Order: sequence, then structure tokens, then C-alpha cells
Amino acid sequence: MGARGFLFWLACAFSLAGAAHAESLATARTAYAEGRFLEAAALGEALGTSEGFVLASNSVERHGTHVAGKADRQVLYERAMQLGEEAIRLDAANAWAHLQTAQAVGLYAESLGGLKAGRYVGQVREGMEKALELDPTLADAAYSLGSWHAGVVGNAGRMIGRMAYGATGKQAIAYFDRALELGPQLKEAHYEYAKALLALNPKLNRERARELFNQAIALPSKDAVDRILHEKAVKRLAQLD
Repeated sequence: MGARGFLFWLACAFSLAGAAHAESLATARTAYAEGRFLEAAALGEALGTSEGFVLASNSVERHGTHVAGKADRQVLYERAMQLGEEAIRLDAANAWAHLQTAQAVGLYAESLGGLKAGRYVGQVREGMEKALELDPTLADAAYSLGSWHAGVVGNAGRMIGRMAYGATGKQAIAYFDRALELGPQLKEAHYEYAKALLALNPKLNRERARELFNQAIALPSKDAVDRILHEKAVKRLAQLD
């Protein structure tokens, strides 16, 4: 085989490999969209790529949050952390990898509770900020930071939240507003914004939260997670009414 023939064969091999990867990734994403989270996780991890590990981490995390029992969540969140960290190792410039890892760390910390959780607060924020730094248009990173600020203030109080962690309700709202500008069709952004406002000040923010829950409900559901959040938004709205 001549040099040109070898190069042509090599190009074909890479093209076929790329097509197979794209097809496998699409299959994993379909499983995720349909709510088959553990299947999606296995398919994503098998790809061995940063993108695949992000999907695997997200799938395991969603299974822990929306499907698994409380007793199983900590182990699932820890696994989601490991998968996210592998995604970063393979591609440190992948904004989604940093965001997904930070979200998994945050949920793992919540499962620990108390003082143990406090050790991870800064790490979660740093990961989310890194994601937004790498991709300033990433709406998911913006509303995740909004949730971080609101969560810290809600759990630690305004003074301790600000002095110990630099978290404020004002920054929470600013990040959520930015997220809605970047991703006005994101059902989760509207839902999480409403939750955050109620956590910050349920009396003062009641009407705005109601508006956001209604907006979340009105937006189309693109996958299983959206469908789950849709039902939760309906319930939270009924509680407000």
C-alpha cells in the first residue's frame, strides 16, 4: 500500500470511529432524555471521552436525586463526583465537566450534612465559576451559581453566609437573572429561581416565585428531567396558592 493509500485508509478509519462515537453518544443521550439514567450513565462512561463522562456523571446524579431512595443517594453522588473528575482530567477546558463536577460535589456535601458539608462549599463555587469562565454563555452555570448563593444564605444566614463564604441574596438574584437572559427556555432555571427566592425570603418573594413557577410550567419539557420538574413546579405552585 502506497503512502496515499495508507492516508486514505487512515482517514476512513477515523471517520468511521467518529461516526460510531457520535451514534453511541446519541444513544446515551436518548436514554437520558427518556429517564433511563443508569443506562445512560453506562453508555456515556463506555465512550471514554470527557463528553461521555459528563453525561455519565449527570445521569448518575439525576438518578440519585429523582429516582433512588434517600439511603442510596450519597453513594450515587460520590460516583457522580468521580465521573465528573474524570471528565475534567480528559479535558480541563470542558466547561460542562467543571459544572457537572461542582454540582455533584454540592449534592454529595448536602448528603453529609452539618460541619462536614461546609468543607465543600468553596470547592462547589470554584467549579461553577470555572465553568462560567470557560463558557460565559453557559446558562446552567449561571443559575447553578444563583442556587449556590441562595443555598448558602438560606442555610448559614445572611451574615455568616456573606462573611464566611461571600454569598449574598443579591448575587443569587443577579446570577439567576443572567441565566434567564442566556437561556430563557430553560425550565430548570425558572424552577430553581423560584425555589431560591422562597428560600431567601418566602414572604417578600412570594409573588415573583409564583410567576416563575407559572413560567416553568408553561415551558415545554425537553426530557425526563424537565417532566419531573414540571410536576414539582405544579405542586409547589399549588402550595403557594
